[in-house]
Amino acid sequence: MYKMNIYSVASNEKLTETTYKMVLEGDTQYITATGQFVNILIDGLFLRRPISVCDYDDKTITIIYKVVGKGTNLLSKAEKGDEFDILTGLGNGYTIYDNVKAPLLVGGGVGVPPLYGLAKELIKNGVTPKVILGFNTKAEIFYEEEFKLLGCEVLIATADGSAGIKGFVTDALLVAGDFDYFYSCGPLPMLKALYNATDKDGEMSFEERMGCGFGACMGCSCETKYGAKRICKDGPVLKKEEIIW
Repeated sequence: MYKMNIYSVASNEKLTETTYKMVLEGDTQYITATGQFVNILIDGLFLRRPISVCDYDDKTITIIYKVVGKGTNLLSKAEKGDEFDILTGLGNGYTIYDNVKAPLLVGGGVGVPPLYGLAKELIKNGVTPKVILGFNTKAEIFYEEEFKLLGCEVLIATADGSAGIKGFVTDALLVAGDFDYFYSCGPLPMLKALYNATDKDGEMSFEERMGCGFGACMGCSCETKYGAKRICKDGPVLKKEEIIW
């Protein structure tokens, strides 16, 4: 179930040259799983902007976003006390299984944020995940220390080799050790490469252009092995077994 409400900006902090962390205050009761997203109405723009939830509690929602266009540029200029009309409780999140004892989280770029909230939930459930974070350069890295503070072992991969392992998340996968299930979020090429690099089961969170964000417009439909699914409502998290490339 989703809900529209007004949220107030508590903080809007710059993490890297193009990445920001925003904490919003308001009703969070409709967020029920990590991996869900919010849809933000920005003054002057027709379509809302979907952004994954990094973390939440009973009073606040934390989002991390990259400035890539007009909408996110306007978000980056928001100040404490500014208000936004936001839809919450959107999408199907990650599933936590009691029989998964060695989970691996794999995030690329702005696909990293939802995995932070997932890591916290996994730890609450009694298992501490191993984490692979992929970025283009050292300057783009964020939340490495936050994952480490949770007790996670973190492997960094950078495409240019300026930090961690030179290459992509699949290169880090070669040295990550054993795992029995994976959770991932990132750009489509990363997800496809990860899909082909492991025979383990897992879940992948997909990005897609969305009109409404709650399944009414059918604009983000994709074909799966079990028929057409809407990324905004049936996703953004899909199980590896159902994905068609």
